Amino acid sequence: MKTELNNHVCEETVFNTVFKANSRTVFNFIYYKFGNEEKANDAVQEAFVKLWENCAKVTPEKAKSYLYTVANNLYLNVLKAEKVRMKYADKSLKSTNETPEFLLEENEFKEKLENALNSLPENQRTTFLLNRIDGKKYAEIAEMEGVSVKAIEKRMHLALKALRERIDGL
Repeated sequence: MKTELNNHVCEETVFNTVFKANSRTVFNFIYYKFGNEEKANDAVQEAFVKLWENCAKVTPEKAKSYLYTVANNLYLNVLKAEKVRMKYADKSLKSTNETPEFLLEENEFKEKLENALNSLPENQRTTFLLNRIDGKKYAEIAEMEGVSVKAIEKRMHLALKALRERIDGL
């Protein structure tokens, strides 16, 4: 009879468990889509607020999927509202002890990498960053994206192929 009480995430301990288990991965998922930490934080916070508002309708098993869906929908809504993103992000120069030549080469490579990543279709970029930066397995990414593992393998193959073509030595 205790299982009936846990059919939703309205219970604070269940909600806290869902939050601790998923907040970082939802953040990373959305951050890779936005390319902006502040917007990603806002989307994650909003996703958890919506989960709490609809806690009686969401079971703990479906909470993760619900969060990814809400966060992705928030991303799509923001994307519709503002077409320009990631072009003016993090262009500030860092003061270091490296030589000007090194800094120039580093900035050129970062720009080349950023342009190459930005030129990838969104689904390939997200898959690539989740796998290579977060170390997510293809099965985990497939679950987050709601597609098959084969689709993730294909996205990764195409992303790597495109990046190799655009960046020498990668």
